[in-house]
Amino acid sequence: MSILLLGGSPQLPSSSSRLLAHIGEQLALQGHSYARLHVRDLPAHALLQADYADAAIARAVQAVADADAIVIATPIYKASYTGLLKAFLDLLPQDGLAGKLVLPLATGGGHAHTLALDYALRPVLHALGAKQVFTSIYANAQQLAWHEERGLSLDAPIAERVQAGIDDVSAGLFLLQGRRPPAPADTAVPARSLHDQPYAARYQAA
Repeated sequence: MSILLLGGSPQLPSSSSRLLAHIGEQLALQGHSYARLHVRDLPAHALLQADYADAAIARAVQAVADADAIVIATPIYKASYTGLLKAFLDLLPQDGLAGKLVLPLATGGGHAHTLALDYALRPVLHALGAKQVFTSIYANAQQLAWHEERGLSLDAPIAERVQAGIDDVSAGLFLLQGRRPPAPADTAVPARSLHDQPYAARYQAA
């Protein structure tokens, strides 16, 4: 089972790419393999012209097809995900995400665009046939801190949401393999509704 980290930022490094890398590293610690694809690295002319004959474009589309789970990261521009990411998603077949688990995440300058993923990107992911689109994760600039020596630091509220997303993807991959997700190391979970629990906890509760 493989994971594709799909970055939609036109800049590298960026807050969204760092958050994407952090999630990939945490998933690797849970025993999952992943590959990275930053749309900005694709040839611009071929991307905008939807040139499927271009070798880099063909490899990128195939990377999506080969993945079992996709973590998509984008900055929020003009209250939506980037045009760069939109151009790439437009290259995928109508059912290009069929059978796949998808975790969408975004970064922005403040709280104003917290729901941007839900009203802009999530409908596209469903239209592409995603098997499961997990709860969107939005982090603003105040919730992420980058240190050259220590790397990325998340404040407590967003760290909890990120961990829940990681657990959802990990548990979903185990289930696709027909395996029961391992129990979390810390079982002292605060009381909350079944709907709000991570994917693994919902599976165990069922």
